[in-house]
Amino acid sequence: MMSPTEEDFELELRSLSGVLNVEIRHRDNGDVDAVTLIVTGQDPSAIRVMATQIVNLYYTEASVIVEDASKAISPREIQAVRVALVRTDFNPENGNCEVELSYSGRMGVGRAGSGQLFGGAEATLAALRELGYNIPFYLLTVMSVATVRGWPVIVTLRPFSEGADMFGIAQSDDDVAAAAAATLDALNRFLTKAPSYQ
Repeated sequence: MMSPTEEDFELELRSLSGVLNVEIRHRDNGDVDAVTLIVTGQDPSAIRVMATQIVNLYYTEASVIVEDASKAISPREIQAVRVALVRTDFNPENGNCEVELSYSGRMGVGRAGSGQLFGGAEATLAALRELGYNIPFYLLTVMSVATVRGWPVIVTLRPFSEGADMFGIAQSDDDVAAAAAATLDALNRFLTKAPSYQ
């Protein structure tokens, strides 16, 4: 929660001409570390001078970053085709999960046993492979934060070779859907690349 002083500080920065957004980053001890302003229609260097004067009144050690929104990538350029979760299903009789994904009009269906959480994540990986993705990770853990439905599910994927683990989190009333969405969340950056169709 912001202190009244920090609220006043942010309000002063937002009142500068051309400022669209203000982001305040904090150090571990809670002090303001850096302030980023997104501006449009104004000279960023002039805004930086004014913003630095305001910042120095409140937080003398904080740095000021000013980014010109007109030089950012337009929304059309950053819109990309994404993998979408279409459907999940769990058969309580045999313990099998089914996950259906789509990518650019193609559908991939994955099936796995192992219960709703682990099975949902495994079925998601199988559906991604059916879509043409070569997934260089294996499923390490799938856990629910609590023992009741509707709580977040956390998925951990580990690379086959060197590299950092990938974590994803999602919440749903349906455990299979939560596990599938958490798996996709863990692979979010990896899935920005198009699959190689076979």
